[in-house]
Order: sequence, then structure tokens, then C-alpha cells
Amino acid sequence: MIETTETPTRTTPDPNLDKLVQTIANAADDRKAGDITILKVADISYLADYFIIVTGYSTTQVRAIADSIEAAVELECDRVPRRVEGKAEGSWILQDFGDAIVHIFLPKEREFYNLEAFWGHAERLPSPTDRRGE
Repeated sequence: MIETTETPTRTTPDPNLDKLVQTIANAADDRKAGDITILKVADISYLADYFIIVTGYSTTQVRAIADSIEAAVELECDRVPRRVEGKAEGSWILQDFGDAIVHIFLPKEREFYNLEAFWGHAERLPSPTDRRGE
């Protein structure tokens, strides 16, 4: 008998996903991340439901933003990232929380990769700075 495994599908969204996304954005904002962009990519990508893209202005700040996000998400959402890439270099850190993927860039890298343009047809959601009117 041959066993088969089913590929998991995302038919039911995580009810705590909005809290996760807001926790990530708020933690980045707490570390003075710039240009916090939240993209809802659920309808156009199988990778994740949300991308949160932020800017740090030094490798130290990029790492501090990443650490702040990890601590806040663990505390408030009881989750840790499935995978983290780029922390040693500190110019672009990617944190994969499953349904939400975080990109923390230095300005040059953010401009070069321009993820907002690549995912330009995604819905943009308000960030903490948008809600404050900054």
C-alpha cells in the first residue's frame, strides 16, 4: 500500500492573523522603523497572506527591529518565526511567520528590491504611522 500525503491548503484563515500583523507592525514602529508597509497578498500569492515591509537605517537598527518583532510576537501571539534569514548581515532580514512574512531592509536594499512595486496590485493596509497621521 502506498501512502500519500496531502499538501496543506489555506482554506480557513488563522483567526489571530490580524493580531499577528498588527503586533509585527507595532513592534517595528516601537523601534522607529521607517515606511512601514502592510500588504495583503492572500489573493495573489500562495507564499503568505501578508507581507510587512519596513526600513531600518543601520544594520544595528535592522537587527533591533527584528529582535523586537520576534519578542513581541512570542509574547503577544505565542508564536516564533518558522525561519529567519539575513540576521548576520543585517541589510535585509526576512522573518517567516507562516501567514505573515516580514522584510526589514536598509534603505538601499529596499529601493533595489522594490517589493512594493513587485506586489503593487496587493491591497495596502494602514500602518501604525498611518493611523497616527504621520
